[in-house]
Amino acid sequence: MGTIESRLAELGIRIPEAPAPVASYRPWVRAGNLLFISGQLPLQNGHLQATGKIGGAQLGIQEGKVLARTAALNGLAQVREALGDLDRIRQCVRVVGYVNSAAGFTGQPQVLNGASEFLVDILGDKGRHARAAVGVSELPMDAPVEIEMIFEIE
Repeated sequence: MGTIESRLAELGIRIPEAPAPVASYRPWVRAGNLLFISGQLPLQNGHLQATGKIGGAQLGIQEGKVLARTAALNGLAQVREALGDLDRIRQCVRVVGYVNSAAGFTGQPQVLNGASEFLVDILGDKGRHARAAVGVSELPMDAPVEIEMIFEIE
């Protein structure tokens, strides 16, 4: 078991099977020493953990953080699918997060901290990344969040 897998086990976190794409695209693409992870939704066992907008009556920032963490976990599942070994990650370079936002909601950065903090917890300094937090009016399947990532790999 590698260092990153050991850290996950220590925290009681299991990497799920990499989710299948929900449309016509590849879930990851390798270009040289970069691995691009397509947008990941907060899926568990093939189903969304929640639906709807964050910042309205349905979902708040704390729920959004949990959903962003799940989407990031699915991103790590894609990395493992692509590379076979999470220890081949040199650096999480960039995270772009989309938040299905209620009108007037401006807490997107706080929601995406769920993904960012999770990546640092798991990867240490390799998990520190550049980031964009984007509020949108709709996401596929009425998902509350979607996370895409770029990793530098060995």
